[in-house]
Amino acid sequence: MTQLVLEIAGATVVAFLPIHLVALLFSSKRRLAAERALRQLELERFQERLTAARLQAKKSDQHVPPWNGCRKFQIQRKVRECENVCSFYLSPQDHKALPSYRPGQYLTFELAAPGQAKRVVRCYSLSDRPRENYYRVTIKRIGPLPEYPEIPPGLASNFFHSILKEGDILDVKAPNGSFFLESSGEQPVVLIAGGIGITPLLSMLNEITETGSRRETWLFYGVRGRGDHLMKEHLENLSRKFANVHLHVSYSFPTEQDRAGTDYHHAGHITIGLLKQMLPSNNCQFYLCGPPPMMSALTVGLREWAVLDQKVHLEAFGAASVQKTAAALQTASAKPEISVVFARSGKTFPWSGKEQSLLEFAEAAGVSIDCGCRAGNCGTCKTTINAGEITYLKEPGCGVEAGNCLACICVPKTDLVLEA
Repeated sequence: MTQLVLEIAGATVVAFLPIHLVALLFSSKRRLAAERALRQLELERFQERLTAARLQAKKSDQHVPPWNGCRKFQIQRKVRECENVCSFYLSPQDHKALPSYRPGQYLTFELAAPGQAKRVVRCYSLSDRPRENYYRVTIKRIGPLPEYPEIPPGLASNFFHSILKEGDILDVKAPNGSFFLESSGEQPVVLIAGGIGITPLLSMLNEITETGSRRETWLFYGVRGRGDHLMKEHLENLSRKFANVHLHVSYSFPTEQDRAGTDYHHAGHITIGLLKQMLPSNNCQFYLCGPPPMMSALTVGLREWAVLDQKVHLEAFGAASVQKTAAALQTASAKPEISVVFARSGKTFPWSGKEQSLLEFAEAAGVSIDCGCRAGNCGTCKTTINAGEITYLKEPGCGVEAGNCLACICVPKTDLVLEA
């Protein structure tokens, strides 16, 4: 009897096993199907948020046009970010809506700096993505540059740091500039920053993360050490939170207190070798902003790596950057036999080719041309061309009407007559 019971029980178990396995398989399939459906739903919701964000940005652009001339802005907050760097949060004094802008663009300031006969014109990159009620610029106090003794210490940056305070009013022109993120694309993005050159790239990075874009994004950020490491916690948070953001920080002169693997990832400067090592391919959009030596070396290196020129976007800040970037890009220079006529001044000179721009050439000849940023951004040096052609050293950052030129970033291509 006992044997019979055992046989029946064994048969029952054997018969039950296929049923149990089928049930498990069916349950697993249902779970996988549910997980796929959930992922699909999340993807659809992400696409909806991304589409809504883009429509909102386009709507904002359409309904709040840029203003003409200068507009009064008040410094709402002045925040020390790190050694010699402060962020200034600016709100319009009239409390009206702000137009949007493209991440990477800049603001132009007309400053009433003490001891200056004329208002000082300077451009500073917007360091955050477009917001509804404020703009942010992040400015480094510039001291003497040993490698460029002919360039004086930063008049405007010291004015911002030492004199301006919360509540002060500034005259500001609308956002402008040709260096900006193409936010509609899906191609991987490589942001390469040196020092304070990270400011326009911060705007791009914040735009990518806050709109929910899944574009693969690399940020290579080079500074001397932790004392110059701008917005360290913010960058690390973005890298942890977003799987498509890859952060690579290089310290060129790390100290014993700087922790490798924690504060920074690479010792030394950002080089083309580092990019080749860290990037899966060169099929990316590259955005560069930093000091002249970095810009020069990397533009040449990217070209040698067979990166197309149209995929390399550069922002030069200051006269030295324009000069070095122009040299790196091997811009065509004018021939020595060209003559330049300054019609209003009644002076004619042969183009020597020694000066870096028509503005410098005019200054050496004793001809006065108003100027501001010396980097082709503010438009202060706009000069009428009565006859002849010019060649730009870089793409102008502001609009230039036909028959005019920005003297700070161009050289003569033919005999030239300027209304100056």
